[in-house]
Amino acid sequence: MTGRDGYAEFYQHTYPRLCGQLYAYLGDATEAEDVVQEAFLRAWRDWRKISTYDQPAAWVHRVAWNLATSRLRRVVTAARHVRRHRHETVVPPVGPEHVALVAALRTLPETLRRAIVLHYIADRSVADIAAEMGAPRGTVLSWLHRGRALLAAHLSDTRLEATRDA
Repeated sequence: MTGRDGYAEFYQHTYPRLCGQLYAYLGDATEAEDVVQEAFLRAWRDWRKISTYDQPAAWVHRVAWNLATSRLRRVVTAARHVRRHRHETVVPPVGPEHVALVAALRTLPETLRRAIVLHYIADRSVADIAAEMGAPRGTVLSWLHRGRALLAAHLSDTRLEATRDA
């Protein structure tokens, strides 16, 4: 089996059975297909050499099974890590101040809102924000200043409406 025709025939003959085996092993058809496709991709890259083997299918099977075993190990390790480090976090209910802040943030233009959130909520420095947003430091400072002013105006309007309604 040499050349592209040999590979296509090899693929068509070997792929379905190998996918079925690894689906049974992994319990996930998509994962099985990914693993088998990766194995066949590796075979395709070195097809001139692999096609000369007595049993090229054995090579692809071994690669696919090794990849599947590695994926299972990663999943098991990740699950174990999550179980060990899981903390029951009690999230306090959202208060009216939070709701008002989120509503006020939605009124800001996207650039100002992003700068405010990055600086005051994500605790990022002005220099970090400037680098991330591709803007000069002075521009970020201006966005923060304008954003704070708009937020203050919106929040004070909201408080006035709340006291009038009460």
